[in-house]
Amino acid sequence: MGFVRDGLELGQPCLVAVPQPRLEAFADALGSDADEVQLVDMSELGDNPARIIPAWREFVDRHGAHGEPLRGVGEPIWFGRGPAEMAECALHEALLNVAVSPDEPLWLRCPYDVSELDEDALHGARRSHPALIEAGRQQGSRSYAGALLVEELFAGSLPEPPAVHQRRTFAKGELADVRHAVSAFARHAGLGPGRADDLVLAVAELTTNSLRHGAPTGVLRFWRTEDHLVCEVRDDGRIDDPLVGRRMPGPEVDGGRGVWIANQLCDLVQVRSSERGTVVRVLVRFGPTIVGPPTGSLG
Repeated sequence: MGFVRDGLELGQPCLVAVPQPRLEAFADALGSDADEVQLVDMSELGDNPARIIPAWREFVDRHGAHGEPLRGVGEPIWFGRGPAEMAECALHEALLNVAVSPDEPLWLRCPYDVSELDEDALHGARRSHPALIEAGRQQGSRSYAGALLVEELFAGSLPEPPAVHQRRTFAKGELADVRHAVSAFARHAGLGPGRADDLVLAVAELTTNSLRHGAPTGVLRFWRTEDHLVCEVRDDGRIDDPLVGRRMPGPEVDGGRGVWIANQLCDLVQVRSSERGTVVRVLVRFGPTIVGPPTGSLG
């Protein structure tokens, strides 16, 4: 709160993105000054962590175009997030050091609730943040890994799917069959028509991108967990930009549009790429209802 109030006294634009109920507590503590701060519910903005960096970029581009100092508070990691979400939040925190260059005027603080988070989350924070404030004392992080952490996380592996999953290869001329298979899978799992269409479109974008950028064939795998439907597109290509899908692609940009679209449609998108190849995994939450048997071959 002191960090935000100092910014207000200096006339610096400030964005606070924290989850409820902390957001409401923040607004109450600010009182009449709440109207001077952009308050955002991080549990909505950061439900898919890949959407957070575009929001910070928009804030910087809108208010800091002429070098005006800006302040922000962002809390993307909180107790209760699932393992896949936590992994993407950790990657997001590392990517912030790449997405916002040191010469841009954003001064950002990222609170971590040490009373609730486990040591893995706190160790990740020490590796992804160059400075720490603990017990009111600021110091440099001896564990800070900078761009090396981005490379490590982006080139990492995702957990293997459960033993019960479906797999098919795809090549040019087979994308209509892929869309049909994903649609049948989503309907069988009980996903509503709108969300099923979102999942089909996301996978269609990813499989098309895979073939467009040089892969002769790819592999599609899909399965369900307790909470999500998961589809994974894998090929032998490599993505060099770890911010893929976290920048709004302009008309002059060749590539990245498919991952960006998937991030707008799905509840979580995980991208990993290295010399071993590229995997993009999309997750959509679903309800418990199971409808009739699937139609068509799932491969």
